[in-house]
Amino acid sequence: MEQNITLQIDNHIVEVAKGTTILEAARGVGIQIPSLCYMNLKDMCITNLPASCRICVVEVEGRRNLAPACATRCENGMKVKTSSLRVLNARKTVLELILSDHPNDCLICPKSGNCELQNLAVKLKIREIPFAGERNILPIETSPSIVRDMSKCIYCRRCEMMCNEVQTVGALGAVNRGFISTIAPAFDEPLSNSACTFCGQCVAVCPVGALTEVDHTNRLISDLSNPKKTVIVQTAPAVRAALGEEFGLTPGTSVTGKMVAALRQLGFDKVFDTDFAADLTIMEEGSELLDRLTRYLKGDKDVCLPILTSCCPAWVNFFEHQFPDMLDIPSTARSPQQMFGAIAKNYWAEKMNIPREDLIVVSIMPCLAKKYECAREEFATQGDPDVNYSLSTRELASLIKRANIDFNSLADEDFDHPLGESTGAGVIFGASGGVMEAALRTAYELYTGKTLDKVDFKEVRGLENIKKATIKLNGVELHVGIAHGLGNARKLLNEIREGKSEFHAIEIMACPGGCIGGGGQPLHHGNSALLKARSQAIYQEDEHKPLRKSHENPDIIKLYEEYLGKPLSEKAHHLLHTHYFNKATIN
Repeated sequence: MEQNITLQIDNHIVEVAKGTTILEAARGVGIQIPSLCYMNLKDMCITNLPASCRICVVEVEGRRNLAPACATRCENGMKVKTSSLRVLNARKTVLELILSDHPNDCLICPKSGNCELQNLAVKLKIREIPFAGERNILPIETSPSIVRDMSKCIYCRRCEMMCNEVQTVGALGAVNRGFISTIAPAFDEPLSNSACTFCGQCVAVCPVGALTEVDHTNRLISDLSNPKKTVIVQTAPAVRAALGEEFGLTPGTSVTGKMVAALRQLGFDKVFDTDFAADLTIMEEGSELLDRLTRYLKGDKDVCLPILTSCCPAWVNFFEHQFPDMLDIPSTARSPQQMFGAIAKNYWAEKMNIPREDLIVVSIMPCLAKKYECAREEFATQGDPDVNYSLSTRELASLIKRANIDFNSLADEDFDHPLGESTGAGVIFGASGGVMEAALRTAYELYTGKTLDKVDFKEVRGLENIKKATIKLNGVELHVGIAHGLGNARKLLNEIREGKSEFHAIEIMACPGGCIGGGGQPLHHGNSALLKARSQAIYQEDEHKPLRKSHENPDIIKLYEEYLGKPLSEKAHHLLHTHYFNKATIN
């Protein structure tokens, strides 16, 4: 058993575990050392940090040079000064040098008011920049999901570490050398020409305005103001578990009713729920699972197992780029966002006698990849997207504040029908393991003909990187796996490619914790306690639902009776399923 280390930080005697950095030890006793490049990614198994910004330097007795607190491990007997005059002068000089090559457009920057560089300049009382010289002025790139303004990059390399080490996408890296160096895809190509999945985790960790989401709030205001348009909205399950944080509520506070009320006040004609489409997804994806499993058990050697969930567009983009030889393995079911759009612009629009071109479908999502998904050509009819565009949780919060809506005082309201009815199975889609659990609830009853005594499959819940479970279906053992984070997904996919996979079905979500940790959510910086709180909010909402299995949703049953026929029917395939593309050459 390793012994703890004792050291002195300022006037505090501190005892920490071996391997703890000075920064972590100081923050553990309430001493705040400023930093820009540091990220707490221990929960993601990333411990080697770039130590690139040098803002966190401290004075260590016996050392000639100042040491970066984020990358210097504590040692027995070490004496550290975190705010000596030498340290304060060094931090001020470093920050002035960073600011000397940074645009002064804070008034119109998307990150203004939530910029770590700006906050640090205020804290260190920087009132002038004594260094004048050439500045890096680079073109702004706008992709379907992400805006890159590398003139604002401070070279902290957080995005690079997140993309390469956590997500293992490999879309970002250092390009060029010296003053003209930047962080970009290989050969300084646009994101759209790279392996980028648009998961948005790089945006979530960027401390400045170098990486931001494509903002659709002004477009929405224009559409809501157009009397010729009917504008409806769908809200993802993870949004309600995190939106309250933007209004000072405790993490893990579910704000479903207040969110619905706020959306109505913003002027939407109808407020619907993506959870409805999550139930619909289970009917299609679950039926696809049972079809493959049944054929496999009958000896069909050509059946593709394991089946992989397809709800996450960042994950879909990942396997299209990285595993194009396995495009026949994932479920062909569209994501709930896209299923909702297809049903809204066909079934619902027909019932309401609204021309498709006059119906605007907006989604509120925890995910920046959903913006990219809306723009995929296969999800449009004659150029009209099934979902016109998507707003992130952060964008919705900004819009509510902009409209002077007192969010916390709103009385709870219910979703509109029929596309607002959902079961508990729909809401748990927002957490890692939720899609699998929802599928198991339905698959078990449809396969066995028996009623589940307990609908909770707690073995698939939690924040472990990779989870495994075995479910018995009338003597058949169904082996399922769950991974969140694309780095963990890669491990499972490599096992499938090598013929070593033990699973019949695998759920994969691109972001930490699943959608609750999406790139469009209030920032979490890898805080596992916060992610657990959001997850708990989702499961509590599930527990209080009168119906908790997707196949029991009365409006889903009616949809099949009136319009779709049955799961996997020809019409269902046309509207609710998709196909995938080999993107390996785009890199």
